[in-house]
Amino acid sequence: MNDPVEEAARALAAGLVVCLPTESTYGLAADIRSAGALARIAALKQARPVDAPYPLIAPDLAAARALARAWPPAADQLAARYWPGPLTLVVPARADLPPELVGPGGGVGVRVSSHPIAAALARALGACITATSANRSGEPPATTVDTARASFGDRIACYLDGGTCDGTPSTVVAVGEDGALRVIRRGAVDPT
Repeated sequence: MNDPVEEAARALAAGLVVCLPTESTYGLAADIRSAGALARIAALKQARPVDAPYPLIAPDLAAARALARAWPPAADQLAARYWPGPLTLVVPARADLPPELVGPGGGVGVRVSSHPIAAALARALGACITATSANRSGEPPATTVDTARASFGDRIACYLDGGTCDGTPSTVVAVGEDGALRVIRRGAVDPT
């Protein structure tokens, strides 16, 4: 019997899009190193605002840090306290990251997921993956694999079923180069 996570990792490595459960909702995953895969996600999302970059799931802290131009000590402290978990840190992005991953303020949002399937998929690929919600822009995020499948059908290479997600969004905190913290979205954890 084939391991579904390994099959999904092969699909990602081939530049395809995978649907996966996260701590909050189902998400659309792509290998961030593939311009074609990022374009596929944009086509699936339809009319995503330019100032809404794709949040990322890193396989580990080192991979998350590698996305950043600067990784202040405050980011290390939050990561040590809440990762793996539903806390997305927005840190100053490396200059060579694809524009779909960088917000208008120059930050990239990343977390190490506590969801066993999302975490296993990032580790199996050995790279950061997107974790944008599995819905078209403006529609409610999918909390079941069946809802995601109803929206996207066979335009997704594979669907990983993790049961029903609770829908509570991750907390998003921007960490400035100077270590200043700004809560962008309150969610599953309280970073204060």
